[in-house]
Amino acid sequence: MTVQNTSEDLVLIHQVAEQNQAALSMLYDRYAGIIYAIAYKMLGSVEEAEEVVLDVFDQVWRTAAKYDRSRSRVDSWLFMQARSRTLDRLRKRQRQAKVVEASTVNAPIESDTKMALPEEHALIQERRDLVQVAMAQIPPEQQQVIELAYFQGLSQSEIAKQTGLSLGTVKTRIRLGLSKLRGILDQS
Repeated sequence: MTVQNTSEDLVLIHQVAEQNQAALSMLYDRYAGIIYAIAYKMLGSVEEAEEVVLDVFDQVWRTAAKYDRSRSRVDSWLFMQARSRTLDRLRKRQRQAKVVEASTVNAPIESDTKMALPEEHALIQERRDLVQVAMAQIPPEQQQVIELAYFQGLSQSEIAKQTGLSLGTVKTRIRLGLSKLRGILDQS
């Protein structure tokens, strides 16, 4: 499918700037597939590619009034945002991998071993190891929110504030991450 910048694209952007949800939906229908393809090719993750699409159109909704047709075509503007969001995710993935590695190596999960019998201690250690291995198998952005929620005790709202993510994104990442962890642990 060839994407063309038409006067219809300009009309849609203008309508989105006026908070017209139908116009955003039409723009989404027109460009979401190709933005998804770009993000998926760069990230190799269905979930992350879907999140990039949502992030791009969330930004379009918030910043359509700032679109300047003299600087770029509508499709170029959208693709530039998609590329930027995707590169941000790649950089974040690298940073999170370093943080997760450091946190699992340098700060092992503490258990109350004074009260535990040797058998209980071995069981706790085995469970901890299984959880750490499973955590390493889920996407870094899901690891981050799960660690903040379950290891640091933050609420979903607090996680959203701390990470700068929307509350819906935090909830989705926790749900997807826990589902993946459950599947991994069920196979163990």
